[in-house]
Amino acid sequence: MRTPRTAAISVSLALTALLGAALAAPAVAANPEPTQEQRVSVEYFPEPGGEGRRTEVPASTETVTGSSAARSVATAAASTDGQVGQLAVTGSTADRLDVVIVGDGYTADQQDAFHTAAAAKWADITKIEPYASYKGLMNVWTVDAVSTDSGISGDPTASVTKNTALGTYFWCSSTERLVCADIKKVASYAAKAPAADLVVVIANSTKYGGAGYSGLEAQGYSFDGVSTLSSDNAQSSMIASHEIAHSVGLLADEYTYDSYGTYRGSEPTQANSTIYTAAQLTSKKTKWYRWLGETDPTGGTVGTYQGSSYYPSGIYRPSSNSIMRALNITEFNLPGREAMIAGFYREANALSSGVSTSTSVPRTSTITVSQAQLTGLAAPELHWYLDGVEVSAALNLTSVTPASLGATADGKTHTVTAKSVDGTASIRDPKILATATESLTWTVQASTV
Repeated sequence: MRTPRTAAISVSLALTALLGAALAAPAVAANPEPTQEQRVSVEYFPEPGGEGRRTEVPASTETVTGSSAARSVATAAASTDGQVGQLAVTGSTADRLDVVIVGDGYTADQQDAFHTAAAAKWADITKIEPYASYKGLMNVWTVDAVSTDSGISGDPTASVTKNTALGTYFWCSSTERLVCADIKKVASYAAKAPAADLVVVIANSTKYGGAGYSGLEAQGYSFDGVSTLSSDNAQSSMIASHEIAHSVGLLADEYTYDSYGTYRGSEPTQANSTIYTAAQLTSKKTKWYRWLGETDPTGGTVGTYQGSSYYPSGIYRPSSNSIMRALNITEFNLPGREAMIAGFYREANALSSGVSTSTSVPRTSTITVSQAQLTGLAAPELHWYLDGVEVSAALNLTSVTPASLGATADGKTHTVTAKSVDGTASIRDPKILATATESLTWTVQASTV
């Protein structure tokens, strides 16, 4: 989680409103649901490549998946239980968005299989833009969770019950492809990592399924969201790619329910949903008006397409299809891509230094900074300034001395500033561009030598 250098915008979970009743299949699971327990909102995708649905599920799954007593005996003897690994650590937790991946349904001798699955799923997610270009702003940790049984409940049929570390199971809320987990148990394992902003649970299964939990921060958890997905089903990776976008990009779902009818509310806060037509967006200079008419990576052009945020009419989305509408496409639309990049910069710092800015530095001392390794869509540059004036000869240098920038021994106090600027063409909103510009400033000690 980014440590703010100034008053920063903190990310809160999107979609705590507009949560529709799920249009789930009426099939009944063999295991009864817990009663009189805390329930939380989840999103799931009944069919690979299809549109999403929402429902509410129990936060705890213990009464569904069986007692945890036997598991505690097994895990007490497992030396790897709770062990933390580094899948992709790119910087300090203070400067990065920290993702924690925990496995469920892996026994003590299957932890290598979990690590392989975690690496494969993260590779799938970060093939998608803008994850691909901005993965240098993220740390990825793994946490070993040792289960008594291999596999998870509800696989292959609803009658199958497994004793696992996180209580993960199919047929949650009587819906076959909805994979739930015990959130308190997930939180206890995620807490073992150095930091946890987002959590991904990989269930040991070849069966398609998963879910995305929202509203957890409001329930007192430290992370923004939890995604569950099956380990050995290629299409399940798309679920996490979609779910993370709610927490990072604060994006709305773009799919609809016929039963919702016409939206009659106020302008949504999400960047990819609006009550305004294209002409109104332009006249009001709001939302994605800067992108209107542009060729979109999803196909077609950016416009105002009827239906979004679960309502089929009265509200618009930027493109005909996108990853926020259905999982048969691996692209965010241009406004969604911009919102995701803004979210990465809200949660992470691209510029950092081991030289403290809170104390003055000598004129001849070395100031070294580091920039996150960004690629593809990103276009970061590093600029240096002495007393507010750019020193063009120092462009993209990572180490300088105030003297090399021109600070003379004139007995005066000077300032040195390093500024990281992302000139990506994927940002058009000046306010968002400002979040992609970061500075560090040092006071240079007055000197006559």
